[in-house]
Amino acid sequence: MTETLATALEREHHEIDEGLAAFRSDGEAARLRDAVSALRRHVYLEEVLVFPSLRQAGMMAPVFVMLREHGEMWQVLDRLDVSVDRADLEQLCGELEPLLQAHNGKEEPILYPQVDAVLDEDQSAALRSFLATGSTPAGWVCEQASGGGLRNLPFS
Repeated sequence: MTETLATALEREHHEIDEGLAAFRSDGEAARLRDAVSALRRHVYLEEVLVFPSLRQAGMMAPVFVMLREHGEMWQVLDRLDVSVDRADLEQLCGELEPLLQAHNGKEEPILYPQVDAVLDEDQSAALRSFLATGSTPAGWVCEQASGGGLRNLPFS
């Protein structure tokens, strides 16, 4: 049986959480860098491959909340990218983890159950392909990375 898209997206959440927890446990910076990279990739796939269809299906308000939260997390990710001090990395993980927990706690029960129903066959295939092999394009930043506006919303 093929894994649902909702399940695949949730699995990515868990993998990211596990990567952060592993860093907190063993201090291996590589684990943290992998988790940060995975989170950036996950935000990309949501904003580019999932959220447009959810917006069109009438879920504008929940998507907006997720975009705002992505922007908050992105700021922490940017700080993690430049920090080399172990204590700073620990502190930044301490900032990121509750943001992720709150975000995932809304996204998983509200948006993810709609994904399999809302995405058409081509969109589903594109998402499955990206989940399998995709990566974040160089230089891409999330919609609200600077806490800024609604650049990609259809009415902006």
